[in-house]
Amino acid sequence: MELVPFKDTGKAPAQNFTGDVYVTSIKTPTEPSRLTAALVRFTPGARTNWHSHALGQTLHVTEGVGYVGTRDGKVIRMRAGDTVWTPPGEEHWHGGTATTFMCHIAMLEASAEGDPTTWLEPVTDETYQSAGN
Repeated sequence: MELVPFKDTGKAPAQNFTGDVYVTSIKTPTEPSRLTAALVRFTPGARTNWHSHALGQTLHVTEGVGYVGTRDGKVIRMRAGDTVWTPPGEEHWHGGTATTFMCHIAMLEASAEGDPTTWLEPVTDETYQSAGN
């Protein structure tokens, strides 16, 4: 057993996010584990680009209210305490509402091929705004 050193929070890369998003790494893959986990904080209106994960992703909301949306138009409104699973390959996005912060722990496994996330185009304002309806 070991205490893992605290990692600094950094701003998420603008090429994969709209708005201000901050990430604190919790766990990076260390053989034989392939687990990646991070605490992700979204300011109001902030969101990810469309993306998918080779082996799926689990989101556990720790604070606030946010959305997860899929290409077929399904939107889940998630609140603190909720856990959402996105299956392997499902294109989705997530973020805070227009008026609230949202913080979640994102957990996923790295695939044998490497990077577990495929980043795609930004979510349009129209798609984001329709999530709140």
